[in-house]
Amino acid sequence: MAGVGPPVPGPGASNCVTKVELSVSCEKLLDMDVFSKSDPLCVLLMSSSGSHWAEFGRTEMILNCLNPKFAKKFVIDYYFEMVQRLKFCVYDIDNNTYDLSDDDFLGELECTLGQIVSSKQMTRSLLLKNKRPAGHGTITICAEEITDTRVAHFEVSARKLDKKYLWWSDPFLEFYKQTETRWQLAHRTEVVKNNLNPVWRPFRIPLRSLCGGEVERPIKVDCYDHHVSGSHDLIGSFKTTLSELQMGTYTSPAEFQCINPKKSEKKKGYKNSGVICIKRCQVEKEFTFLDYIMGGCQLNFTIAIDFTGSNGDPSSPRSLHYINPEGYNEYLAAIWAVGNVIQDYDSNKMFPAFGFGAQIPPTWQVSHEFPINFNPTNPFCAGIEGVVTAYQKCLPQVKLYGPTNFAPIINHVACFAKQALRQNTASQYFVLLMITDGVITDMDQTCTAIVEASRLPMSIIIVGVGGADFGAMDFLDSDDRLLRSPWGDVASRDIVQFVPFRTFQGNSVALAQSVLAELPDQVASYFNSYKLKPPNQSSLSGPS
Repeated sequence: MAGVGPPVPGPGASNCVTKVELSVSCEKLLDMDVFSKSDPLCVLLMSSSGSHWAEFGRTEMILNCLNPKFAKKFVIDYYFEMVQRLKFCVYDIDNNTYDLSDDDFLGELECTLGQIVSSKQMTRSLLLKNKRPAGHGTITICAEEITDTRVAHFEVSARKLDKKYLWWSDPFLEFYKQTETRWQLAHRTEVVKNNLNPVWRPFRIPLRSLCGGEVERPIKVDCYDHHVSGSHDLIGSFKTTLSELQMGTYTSPAEFQCINPKKSEKKKGYKNSGVICIKRCQVEKEFTFLDYIMGGCQLNFTIAIDFTGSNGDPSSPRSLHYINPEGYNEYLAAIWAVGNVIQDYDSNKMFPAFGFGAQIPPTWQVSHEFPINFNPTNPFCAGIEGVVTAYQKCLPQVKLYGPTNFAPIINHVACFAKQALRQNTASQYFVLLMITDGVITDMDQTCTAIVEASRLPMSIIIVGVGGADFGAMDFLDSDDRLLRSPWGDVASRDIVQFVPFRTFQGNSVALAQSVLAELPDQVASYFNSYKLKPPNQSSLSGPS
């Protein structure tokens, strides 16, 4: 989950905003597992009132590690004149659910963004809920202002890596930037299983993370053999600079010998533990999300509502579709919270809204893609108010049924995204908001639809309502891996964002922030990957 915005600042504050990237690492965490080490993850919470904390984002989870260096960063808007309260909470993850209440708490740090920024690098002891020390555990937060939008695009392989287990290794790479006090993790690749000549997926590293924008600043690259236990074996490492990395081409890669210090000291005639080949290291300026929005890109927002029987009889107060005397239920709350934010980015504010999983009149056949205004030729609703009105009128006219199929509505929106892709411009981006109670009955087809949609200007936001098990949604929200279809096709990028509504009961602002957290980066990274400029670039001062 990427960073979201801070509390709304006062008048004139927008002139004083800057973006700050926070890197997190911990040492000497509590070991809560009996037969292995803790599996830590760090959650960042923000508070605008001093009392209510809303989740801002999460790092990846690292298996069996008491001294984690998290690769995922937090990007925050920093306001000099505001007190921005932050809380970093570290958990030992014991299952695959989004909910953290059943995971072991390893400690927390509460501070302000101002304290971190003024220190640049701040190390503090982790505290338990009773404010006692969490053993000897510490957390280190590094802050860096984002002023450089350049990114290095990499394509990397290796050959003849050392065998670490019988006949093979499971290699991955870590890239580090040199700071005044230490090596700071900039990027971690995926693990390539059972391969001494791996080819890693193409990846990108912001120059601020890789070398602070300095082409001659030292960069360290470590190659490890992955172990589920967390005790990864170092295959070898090397030091280089951005200028050296850029010398590689597809026909003549830049090659670096992986040196293992222990082997180098002990073995006579030792040469290396393998060779890392940099086939591509291309630095490009990238446009930001605001560059695209201010340049004329439109976000096209589609809403899909779950009308399956598992939601319960709408006439019963126990139903998720029950509209109480105040006129609200969780579906309506999610529509209002997210829609009110995103409608500002759509010029005509006409939103297509669909239902799925219900028997609809007059034939009472089950439909997985019906307009809730029952007008197939014009499924658009005027503003979020129009969506709410159409939903309230639709509810008593349909029979909740099933099964819960996601693929039809995803493919429906993808058709329009394909048309936009053919225009070869950055003028249209499509966002599908799916509100559901947590059951998916066409998982294979849904995974296939998402893999295909990942190559289009499209994102999918899923809000889970009720108290069901959302394990399937967590699987689709592939933060730490790319989704695969049952037939082996791999998504080109992560386009799904899942958030359970129950985490944000009573706080629509926090819900909207969390739901929309990844969208700006998804929009910008997609168009940048296709080298598409904002439609009205002449109005921008960004990269050319």
